Amino acid sequence: MTGWDDLTSTALVGTDRRPYSGDLLEAAAVETVRRRAGAPTPGAPTPGEHAHAGEGLGDAASDEHLRPSGKSRGAAPGADPDSEHELSGAVPGGDTDSGEGLSGAAPAEELGASEDRGSGERGPAGGRAPGEGQATVGRRVPVEGLVTLGQGAPGEERVTVRRRAAEEGRVTVGQGAPGEERAAVGRRAAERLRRILDGEHERLLPEWLAAAAATGRRVPPYVLPDLLERGRRDRSIRVHLGVLAGRRGRWLAGLNPAWDYLLDEPTGETWELGGAADRRAHLSALRAADPGRARELLESTWEQEAPDDRARFVEVLAERLSMADEPFLERALDDRRREVRQAAANLLTRLPESRMSRRMAERLRACVTIGGDVIAVEAPAYCDKDMERDGIRQKPPRGIGERAWWLQQIIARAPLSAWGHPPARLLAMKIPDWDADVKSAWVRAAVLQRDPEWARAMFGWDPIADLLVALPPEEQQELAARFVAERDLDSQLIMVLGGVSSPWGEGLATAVLRKIVKVNATQPWNLAELVKLAGEHIDPALHELAEDFSPAEPVQKVAALLRFRADMYKELTR
Repeated sequence: MTGWDDLTSTALVGTDRRPYSGDLLEAAAVETVRRRAGAPTPGAPTPGEHAHAGEGLGDAASDEHLRPSGKSRGAAPGADPDSEHELSGAVPGGDTDSGEGLSGAAPAEELGASEDRGSGERGPAGGRAPGEGQATVGRRVPVEGLVTLGQGAPGEERVTVRRRAAEEGRVTVGQGAPGEERAAVGRRAAERLRRILDGEHERLLPEWLAAAAATGRRVPPYVLPDLLERGRRDRSIRVHLGVLAGRRGRWLAGLNPAWDYLLDEPTGETWELGGAADRRAHLSALRAADPGRARELLESTWEQEAPDDRARFVEVLAERLSMADEPFLERALDDRRREVRQAAANLLTRLPESRMSRRMAERLRACVTIGGDVIAVEAPAYCDKDMERDGIRQKPPRGIGERAWWLQQIIARAPLSAWGHPPARLLAMKIPDWDADVKSAWVRAAVLQRDPEWARAMFGWDPIADLLVALPPEEQQELAARFVAERDLDSQLIMVLGGVSSPWGEGLATAVLRKIVKVNATQPWNLAELVKLAGEHIDPALHELAEDFSPAEPVQKVAALLRFRADMYKELTR
């Protein structure tokens, strides 16, 4: 085996002057990992007490035996055995496609320090606990959740997180990380993820994760600790982590209670074998392909489902909703769980022919009379059990009176067709009493019932982003482009743009870039959020449009972010 001095000498003078048999970069990378892991070069004497490289989180050492260690043998000069070692996916000699560092490395060697190392426990005479001498490839797993719980005299029995996880059947003590079934994203894609996690355009993380999940691949092991820790703090990115983290990520989640949220995220398992998230994903896919079969599958297990799961399963039926779903949803109004009743009522509101919608229409007629150009309104005096069954919540939010609250909910859930007039005409009528409550309820009705005509009309009265959901993406962008052209830059404009479906096409992109140029001339300090929104939502294929639009610095920032995203998508296809 070539020594480290020979490798560095050859690298310094070049292989033309000092020929090297084999792959110099690969050999250097292998030796680097060995030295970081404290492993001897093959063929060198191996002291009996030496820690084995590659054990990582595998817990190859038993809890009953301590190995003495100071600095790891074979470590690089000046290396600190307690430091966090990181091996980038771009290491020469690694798998340039997978971004996982060295090809063929042992699973536990690829990821994190051992649990025992993370605990920082000391053995007799100041020695470290088993595995302390094992350095990491990748970032060290955070100590939280991996530490040994409890302190006491040497020999006192302690209960570790790993042991508890093993008792629950989530991990097997003595085994390292399992092998993976999916290939990892390519090296360049992995490097870009690392940059995003380190703070470069970090708001793009959800987009990167969604795009990566769509490829059917996983993330490289060395980013897992940071990614799982980010998911602990940010629920919005969890939806794709179950697949992207792979089997090794789920194994880690079984070791660290702070990350066990991952065990509730979809992994691709089937309806019969998967957890709640997997079963929702399976039901969603089936609903898109065969709505009736999906509903029948849900009905077949409905009585056995947990209350929280029932509410989420009902929401899946929003896809391709039809009157064929009405009998099941009507029965769900009798569920013991309020969240289930609310979810069912929300869907029945979108079916104007449903029995619930007809009951709401009757309640509306009891409260409202239209004569000429006047809408006379008398709010309900009480909220009975039948109203509660149909989704009317009795207790109002703070700041709203009971009668106003009940009136708003009846109007929001009653079919909009029950008013008998188009929204433009109704908005022109006089409402002597409860005017603001009626119009606010019309906004909620347009959103809840996904009515495009009402959404357009109510957007003119109250331009909120929620109304855009009722419109197709192209119309959303047309409406937003007009709004951008007519309105000054303020928080309302930002919120509306934030509700427009991505990616933005050329029309909206041009309107926003024009607004940026205009505001840059008078209020450049006010552009930060608009520039970020534009860079994050405009179709990245339009980066050249932005580059050529104006030399103004904010516009060029948008162009740079669009190019960053364009490169991101290209890398994920390789």
